[in-house]
Amino acid sequence: MSTTVASRIQLGQKKRQRELVTPEGLALPLTIASRGARAGAVILDLLIIFFGAFAIFLALALAGFGMLDASTGDELGPAGEFLVVMIIMLFFLARYGYFLFFELGPKGATPGKRALGIRVAARNGGRLTAEAVIARNLMRDIELFVPTFFLLGSGYTEGVMGMAAFVWLMIFLFFPVFNRDNLRAGDLVAGTWVVEAQKVKLEEAMSTAPDRSEEYRFGEAELEVYGEHELQVLEGVLRQDNPEAMREVMLAICRKIGWQPGSGHEREFLEAFYAALRAHLERNMRFGVRKADKYS
Repeated sequence: MSTTVASRIQLGQKKRQRELVTPEGLALPLTIASRGARAGAVILDLLIIFFGAFAIFLALALAGFGMLDASTGDELGPAGEFLVVMIIMLFFLARYGYFLFFELGPKGATPGKRALGIRVAARNGGRLTAEAVIARNLMRDIELFVPTFFLLGSGYTEGVMGMAAFVWLMIFLFFPVFNRDNLRAGDLVAGTWVVEAQKVKLEEAMSTAPDRSEEYRFGEAELEVYGEHELQVLEGVLRQDNPEAMREVMLAICRKIGWQPGSGHEREFLEAFYAALRAHLERNMRFGVRKADKYS
């Protein structure tokens, strides 16, 4: 029985394997996040939002008792009005700010996604932009919050409005079931998908690599051609340890910096270039200079 389950899991993972082509023309393997992982991540995130917002709301309410006592007549005083504004801002941030804040971060994932080992990525292989993250999260209103409001908040639980809201909600909830990449409508609009994140930390993998700074010396002009996004792509290549992918990446880098590529030392070259580029970017950041990608 265990062998059958393991074979089914492997078959499911194989069906979710894709090849991402970067703007540089490099083909990188990745695995689409399963529907179960995506659903579990959303549930975890909603629980975090609910309990976090409730705790903050409770703290504001306790702190605001004195403010409300200061109100006169039927109208709230300035302190009470300030408390109401704070509560409105809290719910706004809980609804929009949570997903935007974490998915715009370097991990590209909310705490729920990180717990399930998945992250958001751009389908074109480029850098995940703020516009894409905003678009996919604004679509969540149409997919989830609006029909749920009609069903629960407005009292339209019966009749034509209730049936329409229910059908609306079901269409978007089951949207990932009817496409091979498990995309929700927000992913289609934003040009994103959710993929499995690598659990191996590059710093640990690279720490055992020999120091090749004497074998490969890169000048400032050669390191200046790439930015943080390209460094992340290089991380993925080194994690995968795919000889063909490493060869393609080495050739692309050599063409970009004007080096003559060799053969048989792809990983050594990439490890050296990774270390030099990372040190270059970190050194610039200490002086307030940040390069997001090669176009910056």
